[in-house]
Amino acid sequence: MSFPDQLKAAASGVEAFIAATLDRRAELPVVQAMRYAMRGGKGLRGYLALESARLHGIPTAAALPAAASVEALHAYSLIHDDLPAMDDDDLRRGQPTIHVKWDEATAILAGDALQTLAFELLADPALGAADRRIALVASLAKASGAEGMVLGQALDIAAETAPQPLDLAGITRLQAGKTGALICHAATIGPHLAGADPAPLLAYAQALGLAFQIHDDILDVTGDADTTGKRTGKDAGRGKATFVSLLGLEGAQTRAKELISSAEAALTPYGAAAENLVAAARFTISRQA
Repeated sequence: MSFPDQLKAAASGVEAFIAATLDRRAELPVVQAMRYAMRGGKGLRGYLALESARLHGIPTAAALPAAASVEALHAYSLIHDDLPAMDDDDLRRGQPTIHVKWDEATAILAGDALQTLAFELLADPALGAADRRIALVASLAKASGAEGMVLGQALDIAAETAPQPLDLAGITRLQAGKTGALICHAATIGPHLAGADPAPLLAYAQALGLAFQIHDDILDVTGDADTTGKRTGKDAGRGKATFVSLLGLEGAQTRAKELISSAEAALTPYGAAAENLVAAARFTISRQA
């Protein structure tokens, strides 16, 4: 199976798992918005979770709640990121954002509910022993909170009114939280479930996460809304520092390729068994959305 087909299959499985979970909730607008927010994404984080589990001998069915958890958390972050008080976006995954389709209150509540759903899913006994589930809860909390994703978003907001644009170190720190932390959590789910050393996959994910964001910055310059599913050119319009503004387009492309080489090198301990994760890394800087 080709990598795009693998990714699509994993995304479909995760989406179906969450849909079945949400089907047990009352059919309220907030639940409709949650379901809407889970549709149409690439599912890369869920794929990384499932593939890291497979690499450690854990079958897909046993890892699915953890993969669904990270995708639910990611969906919550996108809902809140799109709000008028944050990035104020009206398009996500080619569809109106939730505060546009419904209203701001529903968007906030849908995001809140997806965040709590993420931790509910990690309590699933299917994930194994309690100590392993607790490790996953701690990992996700750290990745998504004030040491990870929320920190990155806060730094991003602060940068908009700072007297000077961020330098390369500053933008790298920002994106390591906003984008990279959740990717690192996803890629280390397998070792957490297996009680194995997460260091190789953590190094892989740190490089992949930064390359992912650099490529997002590149797409903001070279892409269009029809292809990416979201507005482009916004960063330049706001005068925000990005990897492209700091390194130039060619420099950013070169840096992204270097990071993917580093990600691949981190997988050396797994040998040929990690070929799917190599494909995932290469996809990161070849995608068009």
